[in-house]
Amino acid sequence: MSSVAPAAPSIPVQELSPQEQRGNIARLTIAQALAGANSVVVYATGAIVGDMLAPDKALATLPISIFVVGMAACIMPAGAIARRHGRRAAFLAGTGCGVLVGLLAAAAVVSSSFRLFCLATFFGGAYAAVVLSFRFAAADGVSPALRARALSFVMGGGVAAGVVGPQLVTHTMYLWQPHMFAATFLVQAAVAALSALVLLGVRLPTPTPAEVALGRPLAVIARQPRFITAVICGAVSYMLMNFLMTAAPLAMHLCGHSQENANLGLQWHVIAMYAPSFFTGRLIVRFGAGRIVAAGLLLIGVSAAVGLTGIGISHFWLTLVLLGIGWNFGFVGASALVLECHRPEEKNRVQSLNDFVVFGTMAVGSFASGGLLAAYDWDTVLWVSFVPLALAVAVLGAAARHVGQRAKS
Repeated sequence: MSSVAPAAPSIPVQELSPQEQRGNIARLTIAQALAGANSVVVYATGAIVGDMLAPDKALATLPISIFVVGMAACIMPAGAIARRHGRRAAFLAGTGCGVLVGLLAAAAVVSSSFRLFCLATFFGGAYAAVVLSFRFAAADGVSPALRARALSFVMGGGVAAGVVGPQLVTHTMYLWQPHMFAATFLVQAAVAALSALVLLGVRLPTPTPAEVALGRPLAVIARQPRFITAVICGAVSYMLMNFLMTAAPLAMHLCGHSQENANLGLQWHVIAMYAPSFFTGRLIVRFGAGRIVAAGLLLIGVSAAVGLTGIGISHFWLTLVLLGIGWNFGFVGASALVLECHRPEEKNRVQSLNDFVVFGTMAVGSFASGGLLAAYDWDTVLWVSFVPLALAVAVLGAAARHVGQRAKS
């Protein structure tokens, strides 16, 4: 599926100077790293703390599922704030939630409150919802030919998150005895506050009255075959990444592996999620977003297959690394497709709709992951992942055939 430009925009693109573009990308990349560390902390600790606090062990992964619900619930409000007041206002609201999640989670651990911990992870999801708009913000004010590369480069900030997040957990989880992870969450709050300071320097085009008022109805945009393909592939890529990553730390724990080994596996998973971003944009420009998405879906399938071959530490680690690379290609490629589906005045609404569907689907997968692991086993979780994967492959293949038929005619 080759890259195709959208219909001629009704409002000219506001391009920033090269210096402003570089400054924004640098700040958004740093903020992506800091915020990504916050999410890694939740994923690394959520199921473990849930297992300690939940009244029923089947609810151990509920905090992570609520984290995903928070993402889905806050996508549209965050988009509305960005549309009316600019992206930076949405960014600062998100970092405020990031500080809150750390404070509430620490209080939950100290007071042994499962409900308070679930509330904390909801705010963590709200923060993550705003953070994921960083990738689209990187494309604001950038010429169309460079948008995929700008988007991809900012996603690369997650490489640092993959190192900082797990190490933050490893070096702080026992600092406040006997309250395991309480100190971790307080440091997490400080990291979110630092991210807010970085984002204060971001300079993006201010929404014009026309951008707030104009644009095609969302129903019209959502019916575009390209948009449908982008949403389904992005949703499946993210859902399966979350589906498997949510269960993996607890599955490793149940298989007798240490928390330190689980942290290290998660570290390399997150590095694998974001490291390819430094060249994914170039691959999209060269081969087209559709082919990169297809490669990502294939790698996710291979990661599940590897997991089915054994429960040794190497099996878990290789599964998580392949899953991370597959997610990167699938999600970044799908995000690049979304950029081809809207006009400048429609960007916040369309991008928010895309992310709402993606994270709403993620929530379903996250809830199912914990239940399947508790009721059955890790192998069952892996086998189930092939069902949505087959759907995404079928949709992507149908879209590619449609594009080929149009090219011939």
